[in-house]
Amino acid sequence: MSKRSRVHNTQAKEKEIIDRWRGMETPQTGRHLSNHVEPEVVEALRSAVVKAYPKLSHRYYEMKRGWLGLERMEVWDRNAPLPMEDSRIVGWDAAEATVMEAYNAFDPRMGEIAKPFFKDGWIDAGVKPGKAPGAFAHPTVTDVHPYVMLNYLGKPRDVMTLAHELGHGVHQVLAAGQGEMLSSTPLTLAETASVFGEMLTFQKMLEKAETQAERKVLLAGKVEDMINTVVRQIAFYDFECKLHDARRGGELTPEDINALWMSVQAESLGPAFDFMEGYETFWAYIPHFVHSPFYVYAYAFGDGLVNALYAVYREGGEGFAEKYFDMLKAGGSKHHKDLLAPFGLDASDPKFWDKGLSMISDMIDELEAMG
Repeated sequence: MSKRSRVHNTQAKEKEIIDRWRGMETPQTGRHLSNHVEPEVVEALRSAVVKAYPKLSHRYYEMKRGWLGLERMEVWDRNAPLPMEDSRIVGWDAAEATVMEAYNAFDPRMGEIAKPFFKDGWIDAGVKPGKAPGAFAHPTVTDVHPYVMLNYLGKPRDVMTLAHELGHGVHQVLAAGQGEMLSSTPLTLAETASVFGEMLTFQKMLEKAETQAERKVLLAGKVEDMINTVVRQIAFYDFECKLHDARRGGELTPEDINALWMSVQAESLGPAFDFMEGYETFWAYIPHFVHSPFYVYAYAFGDGLVNALYAVYREGGEGFAEKYFDMLKAGGSKHHKDLLAPFGLDASDPKFWDKGLSMISDMIDELEAMG
């Protein structure tokens, strides 16, 4: 472990020197610049999420503890399958039909863009020996269509992964008109179409749930995904901020780093958890901390932004689809303020993030009501 702490110490010190030479005000400044986002906007996001820990992760994990019939939770229970988990397999044709129905119900133009991905073989979904894990959408050049790569195993969550990656594909097609230099977005906006497409598909699956138990499993799965994206990544961001801040005062021992890690874990996961011996070193397994400092908040930014957008859509705002297509067509050519203004949204306002977070707490409310 001393090797890992040496890596983190060296990397944080090197970053501090480079930042000083470049006149960067804080360790986070470089990341904010590359994300085209202001420090106060990230701070508004961070504050809103930390403030919401009790009504999000603390409340959900307390409920999950009851479902699992446990006195106390351990860290490995966090993503454990639910006792009422759905084991049915969703065939590829059914997955395609669900995603296309969700996309077309939002706007037929979205369905038109998505259709050739299925019809013309732009998706590689089959599981084969030696194929890399994970899922992603890959643009090529702006005058050629993108490809979607995933490993489809037929779980309900795989249907949402398909919808997610297809959202990236739609975004890449729409933004291609900006040309090679401006079609790709900063990290903070890169997940907009994918998470929105996933949310449309999730709501369609929820609508089609035949039993209360099926609805419960879908809701719980979505809440877990959102907690992992929003709560967990902001806890990671807090850990990094504390690590770089502490390193400026001198070299850190492995025990120092462990203490920083445990402080953010206990705060974000909540009172339902015990932490096994050895968990204090789990900071060592996250490559982003070494290779891409402060990358992690972009996940929470993207999810929170889409939840706020979806809340506006659900409220039935006038001309939403038109504004949404304009947003995707802009690619990386506009600042987030200009992209969100037509929806009456402003990411520098903490209420913006509360709007997104209330989408998650509403789902937890419904789960609590189900018992």
